[in-house]
Amino acid sequence: MHPRLHAVLAEPRVSPTPTRAWRDWAVIAVLAPAMVVEGILRPDLPWRVGCVVVALALLPTIRWRRTRPLAMVVIAFGCTTVAPFVLPGDPCQLFTASFLVLLVYALFRWGSGQDAVLGSFFVVAKVTAAGAVGSIDGGELVAGFAVMFAAATLGAAVRFRAAARLRELDQVKLLERERLARDLHDTVAHHVSAMAIRAQAGIAASASQPGAAVEALHTIEAEASRALAEMRAMVRVLRRGQPADLGPNPQVADIGRLAGRFRTGPSVDVDLRGDLGDLAPTVGSALYRLAQESVTNARRHARHATRIEVSVAADDTSVRLRVSDDGEGGASRPTGSPGFGLVGMRERADLLGGTCEAGPNPDRGWTVTAVLPRQGIGA
Repeated sequence: MHPRLHAVLAEPRVSPTPTRAWRDWAVIAVLAPAMVVEGILRPDLPWRVGCVVVALALLPTIRWRRTRPLAMVVIAFGCTTVAPFVLPGDPCQLFTASFLVLLVYALFRWGSGQDAVLGSFFVVAKVTAAGAVGSIDGGELVAGFAVMFAAATLGAAVRFRAAARLRELDQVKLLERERLARDLHDTVAHHVSAMAIRAQAGIAASASQPGAAVEALHTIEAEASRALAEMRAMVRVLRRGQPADLGPNPQVADIGRLAGRFRTGPSVDVDLRGDLGDLAPTVGSALYRLAQESVTNARRHARHATRIEVSVAADDTSVRLRVSDDGEGGASRPTGSPGFGLVGMRERADLLGGTCEAGPNPDRGWTVTAVLPRQGIGA
C-alpha cells in the first residue's frame, strides 16, 4: 500500500467538542418549514410532495453528523442516490436540501480516514446519479462536484488546523511540567542535603549529648517526610532528558523585585500580605512564575496601561495571587482561545492543586487570579 494512502486510512476519528444540542435542533426547526414552503411555492418540482417528504426524513442527520459522520453520509446520500431511480423526482432539487453539504464537511472534519474514503464514494455516486438521470445538466454536474470538494477541503483544513493547535498546546503543557519537575528536583535536593547535615551533627554529638542525637533524628524524620511528598509530586510530572537549570528558584518574596524591574511602560505595584514564610518551595516558585508571566502579558497586550497591580494574600490554607492592569481593550482580549502563556500558567496551577483564571475587568483592564494551596497538596 502506498505510504500516503496508508496514512490517510490510518487517520483516527476526532472526538467532537461538546456542543449544545439545541443548536442543531434549531437548524432543523428552521429548515423543516422552509422545505415545506419551497415545496408549495415551486410548481416546477416533479412530485413535490415526495421530494419534501424525503428531504424532511433526512433532515435529522444534521443532529448526529459529528458523532456518526459516515453513517449520516451513507443514509443521506444513499437515499438521495436511489430516489431518482425509484421516484418521479429528486429531493436534492430542493434548494433547502443543500444541508447535505454540512454532512460532507462533517465527514472530513470528524470522521476517520476510512470514513472519509468510504463516504466519498457515496457522495460521488450521488452527484453522478443526478447527472445520469438528467436532474442536473453538465454545468450543474461540474458545480456539484466543485461544491462537494470545497466542503471536503474546508472540513479537512479545519481538522488539521485544530490538530496543529492541540499539538502546540500539548507542547506548552509539557514544557510547563518540565519546569515544575525541575523546581521539585531542586526542592527534594534541599531536603536531602538538610538530612545529611543533621545526620552528621547527630553522629558527632551522640557520644556526649544523646539528646542532641534524638533531636537530629526528629529533624531528619521531618525532612524525609517533606522530601517523600515532593518526590511523589515529581514522579507525576513529565521530565525530559535535558540538563536542569542550576540557578536558585525564585520564591514569593522575589515578587517584590518586579516593582523596580522595568524603567519604561506602566508602573508595577506589589503588595504582599499574610504569612508567606512557611509556603512550600514549589508553591512560592509557582507564585513568582505566575506573577512574572502575568506582568509580562500585561505590559505586552494592555494598550495605554499606566499601572499594574500585583497582590499576594495568604491565609491558613491557601495563597491568592491577583495581577490587574488598567489598559484598554480588556474585553477584546481572547478568552475562548487562550494564549500559550495562559495555558502554561493554568497547567502549573493545576499540577499544584490550585486554579488560575484570567478575564477582562468590568470597566477596563485585565485581571489574572490564581489560588494555590499553601503546601501544594494537589501535586
